[in-house]
Amino acid sequence: MGARFAADLHAVNYRPLLGRKATLSAVCSRTASEAQAFATRHEISRVFTDYRALVDSPDVDVVDVCATTNVHHEIAVAAARAGKHVIVEKPLTGWFGDAAEPRDLMLDGALRNCDAVLEAVSKAGVTLGYAEDFVYAPPLAKVRRLLEASGGAILELRAEESHSGSHAVSARTWRTAGGGSLLRMGSHPIGAVLHLKHYEGRARGGAPIRARSVLADVAQLTRLPASTERPRYLRAAPEDVEDWAVAVITFEDGTKATIHSNDITLGGVRNVVSAYLTSGVVHANITPNTAVVAYAPEARVWGEEYITEKVETTAGWQFPSPEEDWMRGFPQELEDFVDAIRERRQPLSDASLAREVVEVIYAGYLSAATGRRVELARP
Repeated sequence: MGARFAADLHAVNYRPLLGRKATLSAVCSRTASEAQAFATRHEISRVFTDYRALVDSPDVDVVDVCATTNVHHEIAVAAARAGKHVIVEKPLTGWFGDAAEPRDLMLDGALRNCDAVLEAVSKAGVTLGYAEDFVYAPPLAKVRRLLEASGGAILELRAEESHSGSHAVSARTWRTAGGGSLLRMGSHPIGAVLHLKHYEGRARGGAPIRARSVLADVAQLTRLPASTERPRYLRAAPEDVEDWAVAVITFEDGTKATIHSNDITLGGVRNVVSAYLTSGVVHANITPNTAVVAYAPEARVWGEEYITEKVETTAGWQFPSPEEDWMRGFPQELEDFVDAIRERRQPLSDASLAREVVEVIYAGYLSAATGRRVELARP
């Protein structure tokens, strides 16, 4: 469901599974020309412009929701009620409306949307795959193995996703995006640190260690005079959402995580996770990493060869990613979802992680608005 950036990313990374484990049977987009162009590009035989027709199709077993965030929950609920398994791009959902709405009401509304999806999935007995690629990225998989091998405990996690701004017009307003950088980008590092604490708790033979409270701050830095009155290379153009966010998460065991997410970082996408353990320190550099380092005195040197996502120029020192999708975990993610559905098990990135990510983010918005720590509801 969808025919733009995220949908293309998923379609490309299904290719290793085609003919073995899955078939791309249909695509749906509200814009018929985009849907048809996507179908041609990825050799898909059926095209829809109404998601209800897609989810009702007998040729469809799984609906992969790559549409804009404001319709994630609506499509996911319809798919589950039709008996289809569901894959949903991050974040699972949010709250969409007037940016002046009180943040506590946004938190309540976002969780209602989450619970509607989880209830529909549970009642239908179908699988939900939460498409958080950080969970599957090889650097984060290595963090899990090193944590387990060390026998140590996580004391602090520090994680970030930042770049110079989204290309999507829908990212500019609360009504269509559900928030700014904390939701759109912060869902990645937040998903990563929550996952690692869940993993740590389970690895010790117990329950997942969950977030207990959130302290956060947000801002619109690209609309300050220092930005608007001087030359700039940033693409961020927020209207009523934030372009900078920091959050501190406290977990049930008292340990901490610090999250950075912003649209003010030049030089390409920054995706990093650091784990400070009782037994060591691990830095996971998803992007950029030093697998390949290249220098060019001017941008034209590399011609049309791809370097990395969202980099403003290909001149100077660069970090070309030889297998960018693999390093970020996209093919591993989709294969796990397909296998989980076939094997009737939960995927590594599941519904419980999806909901907690939304809860932490909107608690962060409430914290930023009130200037206080927000305690999360726990049984």
